[in-house]
Amino acid sequence: MSTALIWVNGQPQSELLVSDRGLAYGDGLFETIRVSNGLSTLAALHWERLVQGCRRLAINLNLAELTREVDAFLASASVETGVLKVTVTRGSGGRGYNPEDCHDIRRILSIHSLPIRDPDPSICGAKLFACQLRLGQSALAGIKHLNRLEQVMARSEWSGTAYDEGLVCDFSGHVIEGTMSNLFVVAHNGELITPDLSFSGVKGVCRQFIMSIAHEMGLVVSERHLAESRLADIATELFLCNSVNGVWPVVEYNQRNWEVGPVTLELRRRVQEELNA
Repeated sequence: MSTALIWVNGQPQSELLVSDRGLAYGDGLFETIRVSNGLSTLAALHWERLVQGCRRLAINLNLAELTREVDAFLASASVETGVLKVTVTRGSGGRGYNPEDCHDIRRILSIHSLPIRDPDPSICGAKLFACQLRLGQSALAGIKHLNRLEQVMARSEWSGTAYDEGLVCDFSGHVIEGTMSNLFVVAHNGELITPDLSFSGVKGVCRQFIMSIAHEMGLVVSERHLAESRLADIATELFLCNSVNGVWPVVEYNQRNWEVGPVTLELRRRVQEELNA
């Protein structure tokens, strides 16, 4: 699949002004959405998070306009499966941080191929790298803003195919997330735990979906601080998730092997059904 198809504000375009604040300051947000059978999956949750992020950044997004453009874009692309990237920036303004003269936001759409991994961690399980980078407290915690330099630095800590993903902690030693995914722990008592992201990290769409269906399954679900040093004592199962790859069971982390358990398998099945709708 070509990645040359790009729309900006509803029109085919291949260039972006160097004055755009998304480029200059990371002043914007993005969503990465799996496309199946020509349709955006988990779309309502993606749009909800995007609207919340725009509200936090005081970017005046017209969601109805954006979703009309997305529908037209996907129809034009004639893509059955792939990855839709939706980027919203504050637009262009003068040099400097003050955004008060920026009024015309930019909505950027692009389509990409689904990532292919061999072997597939969703089937074989993921091996995790213990990242040294630490995430600090952020006023932007939770939202998917454009400044992903911490994730870039964390992902740069390993190369090759020995690891599928890296796990990142905060300065207090609490597990926060993967470089591109959220973490869940199945505790010995059956409780499903995911890290508290009140101060750092991204509240993923797939994470939110899993918490919802886990409640429907009758699982006790909690968000709380998880000390990295206590993972081996707390967890019987570990898994990662994001809205493109679905659920990856964790089979190896920090010199410890993990079994792929029944809770992970059931949640993986339900997420995959949703992503392949």
